Amino acid sequence: MNRNHHGGSCGNSCCLRVENLSVKIGGEYILRDVCLHLHCGEMAAIIGPNGAGKSTFLKAILGQREYEGVIAFSEPGQRSKKPRIGYVPQSPAFDPSDPVSVADLFACCMAKRPAFLGLGKPMREKVPECLARVHGEGLIDKRVGSLSGGELQRVLLALALEPLPNILILDEPLSGVDVEGMTVLMDMLDEIRKNYDLSILMTTHDFSLLPRYADKVVLIDRGLRAQGDPRTVLSSPEFFRSFHMKGDAE
Repeated sequence: MNRNHHGGSCGNSCCLRVENLSVKIGGEYILRDVCLHLHCGEMAAIIGPNGAGKSTFLKAILGQREYEGVIAFSEPGQRSKKPRIGYVPQSPAFDPSDPVSVADLFACCMAKRPAFLGLGKPMREKVPECLARVHGEGLIDKRVGSLSGGELQRVLLALALEPLPNILILDEPLSGVDVEGMTVLMDMLDEIRKNYDLSILMTTHDFSLLPRYADKVVLIDRGLRAQGDPRTVLSSPEFFRSFHMKGDAE
């Protein structure tokens, strides 16, 4: 298995500790009492049916949603240092006829000068360096609207890795990616966490690759239903109930 354990240590900002997190919207609880401890170097997958609150959970961690409970980046009693968080949202839609290139997208997101002026020399050197982290150097001149699902994920991931974060958060990174591309992307995420010593938290509706790559799986269905190693959670009664499936657990 492609695992990168760090002995359970949380000595710096790649640790994430969530305790009894609840989110209320319009007087109704969307999430209640969700807990998670992500250790440095771990990959955790958040799963659950549609409307279970997975994206809401990520938004609370990103500071985009008010919440009750504790979100910290250290062990209890230790000083919590604000980490750098890289975020890859669910794949945005781009017009296939739009002439914006990958290089233009980087210029819009990273450069101080107006994008229509083109890439300055520092950016011309920086963009290939960023794309190299995801083995995507050949994408620099492609139109964003012409990218495949897997190629677009590489570009968004490259953007999220600049500057290098302590924690990388991805919302449905496997959406719109074909089966072969899923394995390539998960291999890449596994490589990234090892090379750059960061933690990864992701939501997904695809469970087939989790036993191979994830250290833990967290099942959310408006609350915490199960948490543990992938095989245990994916074979649990809570999993089958949440997805209205019949299985050996019944």
